[in-house]
Amino acid sequence: MELSVRNTLLKRVYCSFGLYFALVFTMGMLLFSPFASAQNTSVTDTIRRDTTKGRLLNQVDIRGTNKNDRNTSSTPLQTLKGRQLERLNSFSVGDAIRFFTGVQIKDYGGISGLKTVNVRSLGSNHTAVFYDGVQVGNAQNGQVDLGKFSLENIDEISLYNGQNSNLFQPAKGFSSASALYIQSKQPQFNAGEHTKLKAGFKSGSFGLINPSILWQQKLNNNVSSNISAELTKADGRYKFRETNSVYDTTAVRNNTDVYALRLEGGLNGKIADSTTWSAKTYYYHSARGLPGPIIGNKFNYTQRQWDDNFFVQGNYRHAFSKHYSLLLNAKYAHDNMRYLDPEAPPVIRADTSLLENNFQQQEIYISAANQYRVTNNWKFVLSADYQWNKLDADLDHFAYPTRNTLLTALATQLRLGRANLQATLLGTFIIDKVKQFVSAGNKQEYTPSFTATWQPFENTGLLLRAFYKSIFRMPTFNDLYYTVVGNSLLKPERAKQCNIGFTYNLPVSGRILKEISVQTDAYYNRVTDKIVAIPTANLFRWTMYNIGVVNIKGLEINTQSTWQLSRTVVLNAGLNYTYQQALDVTETETYYVPYIPLHSASLLLGADWRKWTFNYSYLYTGSRYSQKSNAANGNENYMEPWYTHDVAIAYNTPLYKHNLKLSAEINNVLNQDRYIVQNFPMPRRFYRFKISIDL
Repeated sequence: MELSVRNTLLKRVYCSFGLYFALVFTMGMLLFSPFASAQNTSVTDTIRRDTTKGRLLNQVDIRGTNKNDRNTSSTPLQTLKGRQLERLNSFSVGDAIRFFTGVQIKDYGGISGLKTVNVRSLGSNHTAVFYDGVQVGNAQNGQVDLGKFSLENIDEISLYNGQNSNLFQPAKGFSSASALYIQSKQPQFNAGEHTKLKAGFKSGSFGLINPSILWQQKLNNNVSSNISAELTKADGRYKFRETNSVYDTTAVRNNTDVYALRLEGGLNGKIADSTTWSAKTYYYHSARGLPGPIIGNKFNYTQRQWDDNFFVQGNYRHAFSKHYSLLLNAKYAHDNMRYLDPEAPPVIRADTSLLENNFQQQEIYISAANQYRVTNNWKFVLSADYQWNKLDADLDHFAYPTRNTLLTALATQLRLGRANLQATLLGTFIIDKVKQFVSAGNKQEYTPSFTATWQPFENTGLLLRAFYKSIFRMPTFNDLYYTVVGNSLLKPERAKQCNIGFTYNLPVSGRILKEISVQTDAYYNRVTDKIVAIPTANLFRWTMYNIGVVNIKGLEINTQSTWQLSRTVVLNAGLNYTYQQALDVTETETYYVPYIPLHSASLLLGADWRKWTFNYSYLYTGSRYSQKSNAANGNENYMEPWYTHDVAIAYNTPLYKHNLKLSAEINNVLNQDRYIVQNFPMPRRFYRFKISIDL
C-alpha cells in the first residue's frame, strides 16, 4: 500500500511538471518563431471581431440551425453559448446539456457521481465528445465523464445528431452517431487591450468550495495565450428519503466527497488571414468517493477512485488558395485511474487484501483533412486519421491490448440553388494486438451517410432537412479483454439513423414579440448486434454477448423566443419537448429499454432588467423502467416521473473600472425526491452562491 501511494504521488508530480514544461516550451518556441513576425492583424479587424462577439453575447442563442448559416446546417443542431450558458443553474457540462432534446444524462448521485450522456437512446458509447475540436477518448470503457468539464472555462456547447454539417473536419467527426462539441473560451481583445483576468469563487451546499481563475494575454498582434485553473472541493453529503413496504426513513448520503484540480493552458495564433493555429495542454486530477446503491438497508460505502488525465494537442489550418485548404490535428494523452474497494468479496480478489486496481491508458492521434473547392457550390473533403491506444492494468491474466485505428473519410457537398446535398463514405480499419490470450483481430468497415436540406422560399427562414447514416461502434477494451468478463469474439455494435425535420426562424416586427424560432425533427434508429453484459456463475462474474436489436422512434420540438416587455425588460424563453419510444425487439416479445422516458420536457426563462438578471428553469422526465421490462412485468421496475424547478438571480455592477457579478441560485426549489438511476438518490433542495470579477 505504501509503495502504491508513493507511485501515485510521483505520477502527480510528473504530470504537473509535464504540464508546466509543455506550456513554457510551447510559448517560448512560438514567441521566437517566424509566427511572431508574421503580418500584423489590423486594429480595424480586431475591433470588428470584438464587435461581432459582443452581438453574440447579447442576443438570444437559438438552439437549432443558425439562421445566418442555413446551407451548412443539414443535421439537427442544438447549442448553448454566451449569456445563455451562463444563465443555467449548472455546475458542469453534464448538468447543462440536460436541457437538450433527445438527451438522457445518467447521474449516479451528487457532485462526485459519474455523469454520462445518451443521445436518442443509442447509448453513451455512440456519442463522441470533442474538446476544442479533438475527440476526448477512453478506449478502456468508452465512457466520458462530463462532470469533469466545468462551465467556468466553456464558451459554447453544441450537439449534432448524425454529424457536424461542416465537412471540413477530421475523420473522427464522421465516426459516431452523434457528436458533442465543447469549446473553451478563446482570447478576444478590444483595441489597446492586452490582458484579461477573471476570478471567481463558488460556495454553497455540500460543503462546496470552488475557486477559479482565467488569465488571457495578448502576446503580440498574432499570438495570444490563456491559462485557466480551478479547484473543486466538497463533502457531497445530502439528505434523502428511502422508503419501501417495511420502513420509511431519512438518511444522509455518504462517500460522495470530491477533490478535483483542473489546469489548462493554450496558445492561439494567426498568420495573415490564411493561417490559424492553436496549442493546448490539459491536466485534471480528482480523488473521490463512489456513492453506492441504496439496496437492502445498506447506506454506507467505502469505494474510492483517483483519476489523473493529461493531454497536449495542437491544431493548424491553412488556406493555400481559394480552392485548397489543409487542416492538421495532433494529440497525446496519458490517463491513470486507481480504484480501491475494501468491501469486494474474496471471489474477485487476487488475495485476501483489499481490492485495488490500477489502469493506465496512452493515446497518440494525428489527423489531416484536405478540402478542395471545385466551384463556389461544389467541394470535396478527404480526411485521414491515425490513432494508437494502449491499456495496461495490474489485473491477473490481463491481455495488455493495443489498438491501431485508421479512419479515412471522403465527403462532398453540392449546393443547387436553395438545396444543399452532402454525402460521406467512412472507412474504418482496426488492428488489435494483445500480449497474451486471443485478440479481436482486424476489423474493416465502410459506412455511408447522406444529408439534404432545402429552403423552399427564398426570403423566409424555413429550412427542410433529412439525413440517413449508417455507423458502428467498436467494442471497448473492457468489452473485449477485461479479465474473466471480456469476450474477444464480440462484433461491432451497428446503428442506422433516419431523420426528417425542419427549422423555422421568424423575425417579428411586433411591439412585444421580437423573434421566434422552431425546430422539429422526427427520427428512427435501429441498433443491431447490441453489446450487453450477462451474469454467469454469480453477480461478480459477467460475460459480454451480441444479442440485442433495438428500434427507436422519436420526435423532438425546440422553440425559442425573445420578448421586449418594456424599454428596460427583455425576456428570453425556450420550450423543448421530446417523445421517445425505445423497444428491445430481440425476442418475440418487445421490451422497453431501461431509463428511456416516453416523454420529457424543459422550460428556460431569462429576464434582464437594468443591472439584474433573473433565470428560471424547469426540467421534466417522464416514467421509465430501470430494467428490461414489458407491460406484463413492468410494475416492479417502474420508475416514477420526476421534475425540478430551479431559480437564480444575478447582479452586475462596475467596481473601480472592473465588472463585479454576484449571483445566487436555488436548485430543486420544491425539495423533490428523485432518482435518475434506480437506487441512486439525488439531492433535494440545494443552494449555490458565486462572486466573480473581471480585472
